[in-house]
Amino acid sequence: MGRVLPFVTAALLSVVVLFTPESGVPSSPPGTDKVVHTLLFALLAFTGLYAKVPHVLWALVAYAGLSEVLQEVITPLHRSGDVVDALVDVLGIGLGWAIAAAFRSRRRGPRTTRSSP
Repeated sequence: MGRVLPFVTAALLSVVVLFTPESGVPSSPPGTDKVVHTLLFALLAFTGLYAKVPHVLWALVAYAGLSEVLQEVITPLHRSGDVVDALVDVLGIGLGWAIAAAFRSRRRGPRTTRSSP
């Protein structure tokens, strides 16, 4: 459960961030939403990999697209789906994967090479 809790927390945070009605979204400088999308999906990817969720990266790519479709079609949200947001989500997934890979390589320690006689 210890490895899964950060991912569950990140997933719940994503639901709040992605599906809060437009009236509840604070105003911010242009482009801030793209940064939020990138960081949110990086967090999801990193914590999902840490939790060893099977196929988490592919599931997050699907979630990125689905969340934008749902923002468009769920009328009470008064939000619009954005292809660029989905692409930025995928960028965040890649960032989370890269950070997780860096952590894994650090935990393993330096590789030693065998010298030939």
